[in-house]
Amino acid sequence: MRRTVVAAMLAACAVTRGAALLRPRALPAARRSLRPSLRSAVRLSATEANQGQQKQKKQQKGQKQQQKGKGGGKNTKEGNANYITPRDEDYALWYQDVIAAADMVDASPVKGCMVIRPWGMSIWDRLKQTLDGRILDSGAQNAYFPLFIPSSFLSKEAEHVEGFAMESAVVTHYRLKAEEPGSTKMVPDPDAELEEPLIVRPTSETMIWHMFGQWISSHRDLPLKLNQWANVVRWEMRTRPFLRSAEFLWQEGHTAHATAEEADATAREMLEVYADVVENLLAVPLTPGAKSPSERFAGAVETYTIEALMQNGWALQSGTSHFLGQNFAKAFDVQFQNKEGKREMVWATSWGVSTRLIGALVMTHADDKGLVLPPKVAPTQVVIVPVGKPGTEDAAAVTAAVDKLKAELQAEGVRVHVDDRDWLRPGPKFFEWERKGVPLRLELGPRDLASGSALMSARAGKLAGEKQPQSLETAAADVPRILEEMQTELFEMAKARSEARTYETDSYEEMKAVFDAIDASEESGIPEKQGFFLVPWKCDAANEKAIKEDCRATVRCYPFDANEGFVPGSKKCFYSGEDATHMAIFSRAY
Repeated sequence: MRRTVVAAMLAACAVTRGAALLRPRALPAARRSLRPSLRSAVRLSATEANQGQQKQKKQQKGQKQQQKGKGGGKNTKEGNANYITPRDEDYALWYQDVIAAADMVDASPVKGCMVIRPWGMSIWDRLKQTLDGRILDSGAQNAYFPLFIPSSFLSKEAEHVEGFAMESAVVTHYRLKAEEPGSTKMVPDPDAELEEPLIVRPTSETMIWHMFGQWISSHRDLPLKLNQWANVVRWEMRTRPFLRSAEFLWQEGHTAHATAEEADATAREMLEVYADVVENLLAVPLTPGAKSPSERFAGAVETYTIEALMQNGWALQSGTSHFLGQNFAKAFDVQFQNKEGKREMVWATSWGVSTRLIGALVMTHADDKGLVLPPKVAPTQVVIVPVGKPGTEDAAAVTAAVDKLKAELQAEGVRVHVDDRDWLRPGPKFFEWERKGVPLRLELGPRDLASGSALMSARAGKLAGEKQPQSLETAAADVPRILEEMQTELFEMAKARSEARTYETDSYEEMKAVFDAIDASEESGIPEKQGFFLVPWKCDAANEKAIKEDCRATVRCYPFDANEGFVPGSKKCFYSGEDATHMAIFSRAY
């Protein structure tokens, strides 16, 4: 079963329920879309809960029908390959069920690696296309650098080698040979050992700065802004598809500048680009900020981050941008002649996002029925399902109407797919596209055609749950508007959840009590109170480590908005009682 196969890639992520409610706080907005004011948590009423149960029963009925079409099977874990574990029952298992049921990913023969299937890859392609345009608009150019990096390069920057040494894959030989004459078992040829081991790219700073040293000699060569789309390898021991794997896809930007101010401004600019794309394309609300020294990228002077809060109250680092100072320029002796004719070291940045954003998308929007895709990133925004008996006069009329409807929607820029598979009944088709998260489904049969309408089902938003008649005459105008409204609704719902799970406290014991209660309950679903904890904090690596060991919470960031205007010493640190240097967000994180 797909769920079982994908399970081999996931580690259990125990999250549980409990603890007293802390005070939700409205963070001042530094940017409208990044940090809106807090609103109270939205709780399901008894009526809403009953409606949710009825919808789940309909889903279960559809699951049974599909399994019957495939040879039988019960709507249970044991009897249904498409069973999706409810979030409240086991959040980690729910996540793996959703990505498996949506055909996004499969297990690889290589432990810790994943096979991204076409549906998952098409989502990444949509994100890549949008982000690449924004990166090029910023003045960067695309390039490509080798996958293999000489081990001596990595050791030139002390913090960098320390940060990546434990997860680097190393190539030591360039040829194999049969273990014994006539054997099919292959082993490294001892006569083919490399003079210098090669590191399989965990990140490209060292390779790129070696090349920058060849290309930069004058202030006229600056700024130099390059980006590459590539795969990287970081040998993780505990992996989860999209969230953390031994190999993943990403983009990494690298820039060189004449001044520190210009470099730092570029790092911040790129973080804003990431935040805008993630919020407006993926509809994932974010908290931007600076990392603590302990959480910075290896070799960075400053690391800026966008942090997202998942439905279970765990944080997910969703993108980072680094001001590298002159560390890599010094390591690789990259100098330039300034306008006065003097030699100076250049200043640097690097920045990147990865397929981890797909994990953020899933855990922000998916539900117990499967994947939910915001329309802007959905590979297919509308699926049209013809209904009726093939080969009849009615079927010919329906086909003509479907073709006309498809053409009209495509003319408005809507991505449309017609599911005309004649070996499947409509029910299993509906169930499949629901699991894949397609925003809108339009059913069109002889009766619908006679009434001049199609039956529309929305995957999310205010129109979800019930079929609505959609006039064929106005569909080309209505559908784009409905998709835009759904995009906004998904963002607003996710934003409300994040705000409701952001708490302010000035007591470490109060935060710890929440995590202790969660751990004591031994429940693996969605805890009620887990989330972001905004606290006054004195930057201290030893205390940060102690908190991580005590309750597994880490400093996610010093949020920009909460620290704008904050006066160091105006509050006491929630842990040490000393003068606070920052306002910090603590959370458990993936």
